Amino acid sequence: MSETDPGTPTRPQRINDGPGRVLLVVYVVFAISAGARAVFQIATQFSDAPVAFGLSAFSAVVYLVAAVAIGRGNRGVALVAVWIELVGVLAVGLLSVVAAQDFPRSTVWSDFGAGYGFVPVILPILGLLWLRRHRPE
Repeated sequence: MSETDPGTPTRPQRINDGPGRVLLVVYVVFAISAGARAVFQIATQFSDAPVAFGLSAFSAVVYLVAAVAIGRGNRGVALVAVWIELVGVLAVGLLSVVAAQDFPRSTVWSDFGAGYGFVPVILPILGLLWLRRHRPE
């Protein structure tokens, strides 16, 4: 019930409303930037670092899936995508630090997203917090 009108039930905020829109925009920007970077690197330098460039393409797909899911209000798919993103950025971030020789070229998730202002490691945490706050009752 709403505090302003005791007879009107409150509608839970959708995951793509309010701050969720900012989250959506950031995911769209990262999907585009990671995708463009991956396409360019794969088209022009693939033999230099196929694993790194493949991971950049994978991250772009994950960002795109998260963006579409948030945009459509599909919390379940968004949760899966954001968890994959978090595990990916932590795994790639750790591997790129401890086994730097295996990452001759950086990815979006290298060094925990240092090349992107660490947004890649912060974004899934914020995403999970937002989705947790908006779980079904």
